[in-house]
Amino acid sequence: MIGGRNGWIAWPVGILCLGVVGGLVWLAAPGVPGAVQFVSDMLRTGSAQAAGGSATPQPIESIGTAADDDCRSLYPDGLWAALTWQSRTVLNQSQKPPATSAEAVRDALAPEVLMTCAWRNDDGGTVTTTLSRVDAAAATIAGEAFSSSGFSCTALPGSVVRCTKTAGDTVEDDVVAGGMWLSTTAEAWHPDGYTDALVQRLWPR
Repeated sequence: MIGGRNGWIAWPVGILCLGVVGGLVWLAAPGVPGAVQFVSDMLRTGSAQAAGGSATPQPIESIGTAADDDCRSLYPDGLWAALTWQSRTVLNQSQKPPATSAEAVRDALAPEVLMTCAWRNDDGGTVTTTLSRVDAAAATIAGEAFSSSGFSCTALPGSVVRCTKTAGDTVEDDVVAGGMWLSTTAEAWHPDGYTDALVQRLWPR
């Protein structure tokens, strides 16, 4: 024992310190899976850049279905990292039809669903995105069709039509271009720049 130290005080203080450290470890535990995923994504991106100069996103035409591809192909690196970094975020991949409230438009577009990526965060908020093939001329009728269902539509450069609708805490965002339809429905969770990042990744300008 170091001179001048009281053992009756040192032992309780040491035990208290161990308790504090244990508490911090317990609080940090939920973030470990997200941290592992984040580091894995960063390493994969870094390896791709080292091998080929800069990572080239998979062209939209070559994105497969939920049966032979996965949602990672749909998302740009930054957005993917932001979503997977969230504590206790769950991703469910399927080929369910677009979750849009414009059912008549969905029936008219007759989408061939490639994949649906349904995210749920720790607070119960959800973001569900579906990528589908549609008729090449769909963009010419999508704006009017969505507008008649209460959506606000905008024509973007490159023959891209984007239609949005907000009802309470639910936001729908639909983009149709080049024979593809990207449909997103977000409820109680609205990641910043979500659809903008997907549009830039799928239809770069």
